[in-house]
Amino acid sequence: MRRSSSVAPAAIRAGRSERMLTLTLKHLRRSGLFTRTAYPEVPPRVEYALTGLGASLLSTVLAMASWSSEHHAEIRRHQTAFDDAGASRNAS
Repeated sequence: MRRSSSVAPAAIRAGRSERMLTLTLKHLRRSGLFTRTAYPEVPPRVEYALTGLGASLLSTVLAMASWSSEHHAEIRRHQTAFDDAGASRNAS
C-alpha cells in the first residue's frame, strides 16, 4: 500500500529516498552483509537480516554511532562554518 502523497515527504514521493535505500540494501546484500527474504503476500512483504559477516561489523558500527553522537555538536560547527564560507565565496 502506498502512502498518501499528502503524508509522504517530497523526496519520497519523487522516489529518491526509496531508490537510495534500495541501492544501499542491494550493495549490502552483494557484499554478503544482509540477506533478503521476499514473501508472496498481498501486500508484498520483504525482510532483511544480518548475515554472520554483517553481524561481525556490529560492534564497529555501534562504536562509530557512539563517536558520531559524542562529536555531533563539533561536526555541526564545522559544517556550518564550511557552508557559510562557501556562501560568501559564491556571493562574490
